[in-house]
Amino acid sequence: MEQDIASVAEAAPTRRRALSAAAALLAGGALPATASRAVARSDHSSSDHVCTGGYDAEFEAGLAAADDLYGPSRNRAIPEGPPQQYALPLRRAFRVTAAYGVRGDWLAGHHTGIDLAVPTGTPAYAVGGGVVLVARWSGAYGNAVTVRMPDGHYALVAHLSSIAVRQGADIAAGDLVGSTGATGRATGPHLHLEIRARREYGSDIDPVSYLADRGVRLL
Repeated sequence: MEQDIASVAEAAPTRRRALSAAAALLAGGALPATASRAVARSDHSSSDHVCTGGYDAEFEAGLAAADDLYGPSRNRAIPEGPPQQYALPLRRAFRVTAAYGVRGDWLAGHHTGIDLAVPTGTPAYAVGGGVVLVARWSGAYGNAVTVRMPDGHYALVAHLSSIAVRQGADIAAGDLVGSTGATGRATGPHLHLEIRARREYGSDIDPVSYLADRGVRLL
């Protein structure tokens, strides 16, 4: 299910050019995996609660600026201690309305995260500890929180109705980051969970596999 964006770009020169143009715009412990889960769905319709946005230049520029401010050069990784822990982003039943990697008209060519439909106001939690780079309104993502984790990956949760953390804060896995909603470009209340191998749009990886490799079963 995981997509290699480089392979996608090689197979689709038009998309590669689009990604290059987008990049140019930017110039200048683990909780017990016992929470209720829903059966995943890979299909979705316009009536489902999903993301309708894609690349957002303003969000990406803000993320880049925050990463430079609170990045590795500032040694903001979690201090030495117990091994990094990971957690579920939700502690109640949900419905997968858009799986990771679903093909569509997103700039990356596929859905860059996973959409978990839950009622507005459902608590959302950090899947991993790290430093909060983004905790604000973020264009197509609506109210969003992005955390840079010590392993160099970035965890993004979007479309929140409210935010419970602040930029620059150090948080742990399982900490409350906000409440779910339908802010930004979304057809209904859900949590968009995205994991990036790097901060740039298009470096996304499968959130389900990422968490499973770290002992947390999302589905």
